[in-house]
Amino acid sequence: MDVNQAIVKILEDTGRVSHVFGSTGQVNASMLLSLRESKKIETVIVRNEQAASFMACGYTMFNPENLGVCFATGGPGAFNLFSGMAVAYSDSLPVLAITGYASKNVRGKGCLNESSGLSRTPDSHKMFSATTKKSYIVEDASQICDIMEDAINTAFDGRPGPVHVHVPKNITIAEVPNYRDIKLNIKPCLPKKSTAEEFAERILRACDKKENLLLLVGYGCIRANAKEELLKLIDTYQIPFVTTMDAKGYLPENHPLSLGIFGTTGDPVAMDYFDKANVVLAIGNSFAENATLLYKEDLYADKTLMHINIDPKEINKVYSADYSMTADAGEALKAINTALASKDKKTLSPEINKDLKKWFDMPNVGSPEKMHPADVARVISKVAPENAIIMGDAGSHMLWLSEYLNLTGNQRYQNPGSFGPMASHTNGCIGVKCANPDKVVISGSGDGCYLMAGFELLTAVQNNIPVVWVIFNNGEFNVIKKFLLNMFNDHAYMGFMNPDYVAYAKSCGAEAFRAETPEQLEEALQKAIALNKPVLIDAVIDGEVYANMNKSM
Repeated sequence: MDVNQAIVKILEDTGRVSHVFGSTGQVNASMLLSLRESKKIETVIVRNEQAASFMACGYTMFNPENLGVCFATGGPGAFNLFSGMAVAYSDSLPVLAITGYASKNVRGKGCLNESSGLSRTPDSHKMFSATTKKSYIVEDASQICDIMEDAINTAFDGRPGPVHVHVPKNITIAEVPNYRDIKLNIKPCLPKKSTAEEFAERILRACDKKENLLLLVGYGCIRANAKEELLKLIDTYQIPFVTTMDAKGYLPENHPLSLGIFGTTGDPVAMDYFDKANVVLAIGNSFAENATLLYKEDLYADKTLMHINIDPKEINKVYSADYSMTADAGEALKAINTALASKDKKTLSPEINKDLKKWFDMPNVGSPEKMHPADVARVISKVAPENAIIMGDAGSHMLWLSEYLNLTGNQRYQNPGSFGPMASHTNGCIGVKCANPDKVVISGSGDGCYLMAGFELLTAVQNNIPVVWVIFNNGEFNVIKKFLLNMFNDHAYMGFMNPDYVAYAKSCGAEAFRAETPEQLEEALQKAIALNKPVLIDAVIDGEVYANMNKSM
């Protein structure tokens, strides 16, 4: 068994990998022969390696047990993976990147694609070390099992994240003299019992004193599969809850205690209740820019802040916590619920302003000449099945989706996290679909995002991966235009040309529709879902309306 075969067998045996995403080059081409022989792993060859890294992120985004895997040749191919590694690092996604590397005997001589850091070549080991939890170089075939074992365990250990393995050209086909099955030793990050007791006591005190207690649900709850424990706490003690934009829809938005999103684009009822809150229990929350009104310094000045995060470095990073717990969100909630169950039950009687609503319950802002972007989100909500996954990319369309989607049942939504590159979810939705073949996956993509990444439509067609892309087509960088208008009452270079998306999609072998009204969009989306194949929908919208913002960017 050579190194390539060993890598494939290790990935197969984890039970966490059904798809890998990548491209080829001189240094890593031989690995494709081993992947071709796999009966358990499907290989998706992309048009650009950056897309492979985003697909690997998507593959584990809604499936925390999955290991996202992407691969590329050395040098320029490897460097194209950096954006996805940064997303995985920022968003706590277990992703393994495997890239080629110069053979040891030619390093420093300037060989093709060399990135050893010698003789004025870039240093990919340092660069990957800066964008992952750990980067490795396999210098001998006998190391491969040890390195893969450590890499995969590191990806899942504590706060999950990406790892990277360099495989030099001469090592790829070297015989492995000591192959063994690797062992996964993935331990949950458990809370201290005494800390859980403290949290339980403070929650009961809030109930007893009829304080306004608010639950702030963050993205860490998604990664921890904490839904059941969250709802148990909310329903038992009648605690109103808001979510960050990153956790939108994780809990049903038609729940009677759901107040919507809190933050820069927060719902009016959520913002009002937060202002009145005496105690905020923030779970799986890192207090990102959008969730803090651009890091408003006194946001928690008159509140008791209870903060739970799997990463101790996130505690007190932005706001000082009065109560803190380092633990996996799901395990933390389980411990708190257990502690509460042993005490006398009390509940809140929250006073929610019934005159205030969520954005999707309110009329559209503005009178556009073309289709209102809020109506695009409304139509997606109306047509998407109960188990649909909707992916927003970076831009104004992300804001419209976060404000005007109404997610119930088991629908899920995700926008790019704090690193937030354009095109990440335009491509990442392919990985999401590979991991969730039984669910409808819809990408809400801006035209600017799609133009950065649209050739991966060919990847979806070639591999028969049925994703529906809905393009918010306004021919401009709308949210940045609004930013400039707010600051300078002027803007520049915000417009761009769009192709005929329907003609383009059909030339790629996909089905496509153009929609200029909500009625046309609804019909197109219904047809697209029924086709169960890659479909592109060109939704022509007005660029002279802007998403609701509680504070200017």
